[in-house]
Amino acid sequence: MTFAVLFRLFSPFTAAALLLAPGVAAYAAAAPATLTGNAEAGKAAFRKCASCHQVGPSARGGFGPKLTGVIGRKAGSTTDYKYSAAMKNANMVWTEKNLAGFLNAPSDFIPGNNMRFWGIGNAQQVADLLAYLRTQ
Repeated sequence: MTFAVLFRLFSPFTAAALLLAPGVAAYAAAAPATLTGNAEAGKAAFRKCASCHQVGPSARGGFGPKLTGVIGRKAGSTTDYKYSAAMKNANMVWTEKNLAGFLNAPSDFIPGNNMRFWGIGNAQQVADLLAYLRTQ
């Protein structure tokens, strides 16, 4: 979320607090809590992820790690992908909340990770992607 958008949505003090907060807290505070994801829309949105990530029974790591079963998995733990030190040392499990924060701003959520992606600022699209990943 950009500086200007935060100041349009929140008071200057709240916006400043969000800018100083870690990636997860900023995303959780700015995103509506009641979004319901649509797995079909998430499947369509996953196309932008598919150039680096695979899902499904025959998925394997390539330019990015496989995302089959990512929800509930320890970060940096698949054996068919070479993770950055930052991801290996993240010491966290990919919950939906963590994935939402990461998808919103990968470089802010886990600084030094290998994912070269700006992030998805659309909370509904993130909810849709999470709904799709729950099916994989």
